[in-house]
Amino acid sequence: MTTLEMPPVRHAEPGLPPPATGPAAIELHDLTRTFGRRGKQITAVGGLSLTVGSGQVFGLLGPNGSGKTTTINMISGLIPPTSGTVTILGMPVEARRTRRAVRQLVGTVPQETALYNELTARANMAFHADLYRVPRQQKAERIAALLQLVSLADRAESRVGTFSGGMRRRLAIARALLHDPEVIILDEPTLGVDVHARAAIWGYIRDLRDRGKTILLTTNQLEEAQELCDEVAIIDHGQLAASGTPATLRRSYGATIVSLHVQPIAAPRTLDYALEELRQLGGVTNVSIEPAADASHRLAVTTQEHAEIADIIAVTDHWCVIADVAVRDTSLDEVFLRLTGRGLRD
Repeated sequence: MTTLEMPPVRHAEPGLPPPATGPAAIELHDLTRTFGRRGKQITAVGGLSLTVGSGQVFGLLGPNGSGKTTTINMISGLIPPTSGTVTILGMPVEARRTRRAVRQLVGTVPQETALYNELTARANMAFHADLYRVPRQQKAERIAALLQLVSLADRAESRVGTFSGGMRRRLAIARALLHDPEVIILDEPTLGVDVHARAAIWGYIRDLRDRGKTILLTTNQLEEAQELCDEVAIIDHGQLAASGTPATLRRSYGATIVSLHVQPIAAPRTLDYALEELRQLGGVTNVSIEPAADASHRLAVTTQEHAEIADIIAVTDHWCVIADVAVRDTSLDEVFLRLTGRGLRD
């Protein structure tokens, strides 16, 4: 896979700071957005506070209608907050004096790629480069480098209307990187793409992080968040439900599941004794049993503490012959469902 080796943009725009090492990449403080008239208002985001550190991949997760898109639109400066503040590398997004500078610091790939179908890939890139004031002497070089990066150099003169979904997503990512932003917002970057395109996009994201860029990622694919994100925030009904590293969330809101394939030592009654003792162990929240072949059984013991695993095995071994043991942690999907519920959302 091609790695990110691109010449930096030397902006003529005055007042742009160097890549930040001090302030957080993104800070949301008590961010609120309501829609509708007085008396018939809907709160899409209500008092959301988050900090995204520089140089990390941060996942913003939530079910449909949770406020993700509204939050992204406020961070991007597309809509103003009703109250609260958004800062990018220490600069307020809504302040008139910093609005243009903030715009140069952020690259966005929206869910809808918003490419011009009648234009070629190169023409789409050139239009965006002019919009973001990429200096003329650098424009051609950067367009060529980025099209090469996303494996579209051979389609540079093809109309975008002929591109597949994966090609369009890759072009949208290349377009967002043209002005060498410090913060990249990716809204469902792998939505509707095939496995190969997804793997390529994941590679671009990892390379960007390795170059010190900050990526804010929204996704409904929990596997994607677990693979890519250094930290995640789960929001629901416009408010923060939980945040932390994927591993921390799995430990805090999930559990450890110990699966044992067992054969009772004597009469089947010994299984009842084993189940009774297992349920009394501290930290054990659930014990289930299913019959298997040859009069054997499979036990599944759910515990909140890794320290209980040895006790689970010892109790089971007292009453049964253990054929095998498997241990797994709760997945991020299971944590997500626990925090946001299992009902369908529109």
